[in-house]
Amino acid sequence: MTPGDLVLTPRGARFMGRVFPCSIGKGGLSNAKREGDGATPTGTHRIVGMLYRPDRISPPAGWAQPIGPWDLWSDDMSDDKYNSLVTAPYECSHERLRRADPLYDLVLITNWNWPNAVPGSGSAIFIHQWRRPGYPTEGCIAFRRDHLHWIARHIIPGTRLIIPEV
Repeated sequence: MTPGDLVLTPRGARFMGRVFPCSIGKGGLSNAKREGDGATPTGTHRIVGMLYRPDRISPPAGWAQPIGPWDLWSDDMSDDKYNSLVTAPYECSHERLRRADPLYDLVLITNWNWPNAVPGSGSAIFIHQWRRPGYPTEGCIAFRRDHLHWIARHIIPGTRLIIPEV
């Protein structure tokens, strides 16, 4: 491990010499992630993208991509675009990325089950803003807004997200 890795620890996530409190999935950590289990998958993952709401925040990094009003994420296991960015209108089950709340104003995308998604292995493990301290996610990792923005300004594509096995 290096200081440039984002590492989940019992105290929070360690990154660049700092430790940030965070929330994980309501299903805890899992060595065998499945769609809908609410768990955060263990292992070494990579940061492969950054999305932001241009109507709410400035781009946190030069490689960040804006979230448009029609941007969605497919979570339908029978869809050939399962676990990828899609655009409305979209018939298959999906999650809207442009939310009314601020949770997805800034999103770091991991390579969990991507780019060649295995149906049923879980979709969209994002890093995003938390609802409040300690409030669990659906499997993502969530941070306080200012901490998430600090991390986004310092992270680069390919950064390792390390979640130790349980």
